[in-house]
Amino acid sequence: MENSTSEGLSWIDRELAASKFKDERLGKRLRKIVTQLEGAIGEPIPLACADWANTKAAYRFLSNDDVSEAEILAGHFVSAGDRIRAAGGPILILQDTTEFVYKRARPEEIGALTYAPNKRNRDRLLTLHTVCGLLMHSSLAITTEGLPLGLTAIKFWTRSKFKGTTALKRHINPTRVPIEGKESIRWLANMQQSLELIGDPGRCIHIGDRENDIYEFFCAALKLGTNFLVRACVDRLAGKGTNTIADEMAELPVMGHHSVEVRTKTGEVEQANVEIRYKHVRVLPPIGKQRRYPVLMLTIINAEEREPPPHRAPVIWKLITNLGVNSAEEAIEKLGWYALRWKIEVFHNILKSGCKAEDAKLRTTDRLVNLIAIFCLLSWRIFWTTMMNRVAPEAPPQIAFTTGEIETLNLIVRDRPRKSSRKRTLSYYLMEVACLGGYLARAHDPPPGNKIMWRGWSRLADIKLGVEMAATTCG
Repeated sequence: MENSTSEGLSWIDRELAASKFKDERLGKRLRKIVTQLEGAIGEPIPLACADWANTKAAYRFLSNDDVSEAEILAGHFVSAGDRIRAAGGPILILQDTTEFVYKRARPEEIGALTYAPNKRNRDRLLTLHTVCGLLMHSSLAITTEGLPLGLTAIKFWTRSKFKGTTALKRHINPTRVPIEGKESIRWLANMQQSLELIGDPGRCIHIGDRENDIYEFFCAALKLGTNFLVRACVDRLAGKGTNTIADEMAELPVMGHHSVEVRTKTGEVEQANVEIRYKHVRVLPPIGKQRRYPVLMLTIINAEEREPPPHRAPVIWKLITNLGVNSAEEAIEKLGWYALRWKIEVFHNILKSGCKAEDAKLRTTDRLVNLIAIFCLLSWRIFWTTMMNRVAPEAPPQIAFTTGEIETLNLIVRDRPRKSSRKRTLSYYLMEVACLGGYLARAHDPPPGNKIMWRGWSRLADIKLGVEMAATTCG
């Protein structure tokens, strides 16, 4: 959690305090842009900036050769590192890749993502077109309670031409290509950057989905002295090389049972009962790389639902980790940690649905990357305040609000005498922000979500501006 700071200092000033630019005026402009976009989350840059002078200054900042995502996020990385070191217990580093899709008259100025169906030609054959966009691979640090402490690494890239994975496999075996020549190197690079920031590899557990089932990643993690928990995709050779991981696990009896929440296609939450098996397995590297990489002793955890209802697929999780598992309780703990991987999907959803990063009209990759980096700051802030309301509701409000914001909210609360007896904690004020965003605060309502919070913060910015204008004009 953040510590209390001086009364007049906003979260933007605290978060960007360690940012460094060649020209200090760029740092001041970044703070102003973040402030303007925070007050109009999801709105276009001209609307957020309110006039041509500020809009033009924002565009110049985004296109400046001395500005990149590294400079924009440098202060946030430092602040995230401070929060991680202040937090107790294990730190989960979630990694994932997301795509930003754009429609442009000149898509070559941004790059290619994939091919998509277009329309049928005169012969009724389906034609394809190249999808324009860029990719972002991010690492988000969270506590085991799900509180997002901040980004620890990020990488943007785009393709000059989409080649197609299936087409490549006709010409070359991907397992024989060195990891340095693949886009998959991003998983290793982000892990390295995260550990350099945190400085305590033993506390970190790097969590990834099936795309992260990379043998080189496992070897690199062990070399760096850190931990990983990855959903398995490949049925690797195991034991003496005559069988696979699946063969090893098929021989095991059920070692425990666990109930997990599953969300159906209609949005309803159900309970799924899974059978748990775990085993320490001797895992071999891919055949084409057995001379380069050693054999590893890893733990395999399988959680499988035997009798799923007919309206959905069964829950089947196969995890691979270097963490020790010696009981069903420890296996369940690791399943809970992996389930928190969904938090990074929530973060990406705030970027796209809240900040509307894919609605940006900027024409080049560099400008889009700089804008998305700024949106990352706002998305983390929204996510952090949403989760703080659930994880640390009794914390002092000063860790998230300035004195001016608290005074503004107190003016709003004045019309609600029923709340006058409540202790004015962090949760008290965050709930007021949620109410500004449309939260009804009924007795049985679930805690407010990110969408409610980003609407509330935007409205609070407008109200605070009105209060400040009234104070200067009306005395």
